[in-house]
Amino acid sequence: MDKNTLESRQSVLYFAAMALAWLAAQVFSETGSWVRFINPALAIMLFVTFMQVPLVTLLEGLRNVRFISALLAANFIGVPLLLLLIRPLLPELPLVQFGILLVLLAPCIDYVVTFCHLGRGDAARLLACTPLLLAMQLLLLPLYLALFLDDAAAALISPTPFAHAFTWLILMPLIGAGLLQKIQPRFFIAQRIVNAASWLPVPATALVIFLVIASVVPQLELALDSVRQALPFYLLFAVAAPCIGALTARLFGLNTTSSRAVAFSCATRNSLVILPLALSIPGAMPVLPAILVAQTVIEMIAESCYVRVIPRLVRNTGRNRPSV
Repeated sequence: MDKNTLESRQSVLYFAAMALAWLAAQVFSETGSWVRFINPALAIMLFVTFMQVPLVTLLEGLRNVRFISALLAANFIGVPLLLLLIRPLLPELPLVQFGILLVLLAPCIDYVVTFCHLGRGDAARLLACTPLLLAMQLLLLPLYLALFLDDAAAALISPTPFAHAFTWLILMPLIGAGLLQKIQPRFFIAQRIVNAASWLPVPATALVIFLVIASVVPQLELALDSVRQALPFYLLFAVAAPCIGALTARLFGLNTTSSRAVAFSCATRNSLVILPLALSIPGAMPVLPAILVAQTVIEMIAESCYVRVIPRLVRNTGRNRPSV
């Protein structure tokens, strides 16, 4: 199976990982203890994911002023405004409230590019801008969470474990990937690592999903009610977010393929990349991982619809001038 096949069939592979995790939890009684493997698997997943993000071309991506402006406006103004509107309806349970806001405030930086390509959007331009999306969400997440969470939910965020998770599970893999990309042209071994890493994002993501599901299933009864409370908000977001992206792109006068890219970005969230931050919250298991993975499940189903719906939502208007 080549890389393109892996990427085009990643939804199927992720659902297969979920099914295998459920089966493993029924067969092996100790899968709850597998939670200790989640962080190492996350570090690997994030490293190989960041390896696919063109970190060294960040400045080049910033030259697409109109596209970048629309992308940032949709993700960091449009989406927060949507969440502000539904904020009074969020469940009162602090963990559930925190999990919903954490995942919906973070735009995706990895598999959104594949689905954007399948949906006839400008995947190359979106890929070039993913480093900026990552930097902006890590910068703005604490601000938005402080603004949106009530006092009980905000009290869950303990700075030390949150900072530890960010440093070792996000920042260090990000720096490592950036350095490796930088030295790749000069060192053969770096080229070999980069080539090997290009095969791994989908299998590494499937492994994380497997471990999270297998760890949560033994305690699932404790999380089911929380997941049920989160699902309506995920469904609402899945319908509203691509419309916000398409409308924002129209306001900025983007061409058809760029508009589709903004719609895909606005609709796709970063659930697994921000999972380390969720796991740093005291008492996170099993509620927070279950809430984040539930969003991933809804999103994988939605993405299979988006690749057909978004090209119809954003039709070719004849405005195919470059979005600069």
